Parts: sequence; C-alpha cells; structure tokens
Amino acid sequence: MSLFSLEARLQRQAILDVVFRGTTRIAAFFVLLLLLGIIGSLVLGSLPAIKAFGLGFLHSAEWDPVNEKFGAWVPIVGTLVTSGIALLIAIPVSFGIALFLTELSPRVLRRPLGVAIELLAGIPSIIYGMWGLFVFAPLFADTVEPWLTEHIGTWPYIGEFFVGPPMGIGIFTASLILSIMVIPFISSVMRDVFDVVPTLLKESAYGLGATTWEVMWKVVLPYTKVGVVGGIMLGLGRALGETMAVTFVIGNAHELSKSLLMPGNSISSALANEFTEAVGDLYTASLVELGLILFFITFVVLSIARYMLYRLGKREGQAS
Repeated sequence: MSLFSLEARLQRQAILDVVFRGTTRIAAFFVLLLLLGIIGSLVLGSLPAIKAFGLGFLHSAEWDPVNEKFGAWVPIVGTLVTSGIALLIAIPVSFGIALFLTELSPRVLRRPLGVAIELLAGIPSIIYGMWGLFVFAPLFADTVEPWLTEHIGTWPYIGEFFVGPPMGIGIFTASLILSIMVIPFISSVMRDVFDVVPTLLKESAYGLGATTWEVMWKVVLPYTKVGVVGGIMLGLGRALGETMAVTFVIGNAHELSKSLLMPGNSISSALANEFTEAVGDLYTASLVELGLILFFITFVVLSIARYMLYRLGKREGQAS
C-alpha cells in the first residue's frame, strides 16, 4: 500500500469519524429537545389552570366540571397508593419467581417458564383491564372482599382500610391488577441479573454449608443489587403511567376514602375518561396540568432511582 493511499484512507476515516460524532450528538440533543418540547407544551396547556388555582390545585379534593372547580389531590393519592401497593405485592413475588427460575427449577422448565413470563409483559393493558373488570372484579366482590371485611375489617388501625360494600372495583383491585402487570418486568430483570452471578461464588457458599436462601440473600443479592433496584424502578415507572387497566377497575370516582375497597381515581384514568369530554379552556387546562403532575412524579421517581443506583455503585467502588 502506497503512502498516498494510506494518507487518503486515514483522511476518509477521520471524516467518517467526525460525521459519526456529529450524528450521535444531534441524536442526543434531539432527545433533549423533544423532552423540553413535551414539558413546554404541558406547561403552556396548563397555564389557565395554574393561573386560576395556583398551588391550591395540588391539595384540593374538589372536582366539579359544572362549576369549573378542580383539584388534583384525589388523582395524585390514587396514583401513588395504587403504585405503592402494587410494588409491595410484586417485589416479593418477582423475587420468588427469579429465585425459582435460577436456583430451584428443573432445567427443562426454565426456558418455558421464562418465555411465559416474558409473554405476560407483552399482553396489552386493555386485556388486563377487561379481564379485571369481567372476571376478577366479580370474583373479588363475591369472595375476597366479604372475607376481608369480616376478618380484617374489625382489626384496630388496619381494619378501616378494608371496610365497605363489596363492589369488586376500587383502589385495592386496581393495585392487584397493577401488581400482576409489573411482575413480569421486575421478575425478568431479576432473573437476568441473578444469572450473571459467577457460579464460583455460589458454589463456594454452598460448599461452606450455606442454604439456598442464605446464598440468595448474602451472595446473589449483594452482587446484583444495582440491577435489582433498576428492575424495581422499571416496574414502578410502568405502574405510575398505566392507564387502561386501571381505568377499568379503579371505579373512577373523585372521592377520598380510607377504605382501599372503595372506588377512587388516578391521574392516568382521569385523563383517559375525561379528556375527550372536556368542555371549556379551564377544564382542558386542568386535565393537562394533571398530565404535567404525572410527568413530574415520574421524573422525580426516576431521578431518585438514578441517585440510588449511583450511590450503590459508588459504595461498591469504595468497598473494592
């Protein structure tokens, strides 16, 4: 190869390198501009409600489209409560699924069960909502809710969360449906990160006499805690933004109640139910402001997740 051809090739590679860096930079800034555009459109669309209600919109439980008095407190509480309960149910179940698939399941069952769980994540949310409304809610109203009211409703402090007429739809039902929806996401991530644990570490623990639970708790979880936290936050993000499944079973009532068995509302279900029927600028702006609040909640949750992952990673670096 001549010196001239080598120099020309190096120049061509340098030009392609500059083009590649410029293209990736443009793509990165495009994502940032898209994010800023979404925030800007939400802020502009909600300005009439912000000017009319101010910060009182956040803690007001009133929602009266006829008199144009709106408050976001009921949807905010419904969103946070349903997502929180869904995670409380989904995390231990997902951990059990991941533990079984990685440590206890026969080899012939691991792949079919893993594929089945991943397929659950691909089911459209409206299918979960229809199943929840037509199958789960009647069963819940006939058997589970009466049992909860009779046996747990009499307990001090906790009992007031499980009283009321057995309607089958409400905050608790929506939380259960959400937990079923986020379990495939969390369990799939946990299974994948559990699989990357070096076999030598687990075999060494077993050789020292550790049980399966001790190996998972003292070896696997510390080794994969960053991935586990990431999977949990992925499930939380899905739960916060879920719309159709929650809309079917939450009851869509702008009312606050201590009982989890009573109907409620969430930000996403309120938007799905009322946006097409909103009449007037103030009504529409109030719904857009609900979307802005949901965006802010999701942003805060993801920011906390990133900070937790950063702290975990930094702690591991110091320990090493």
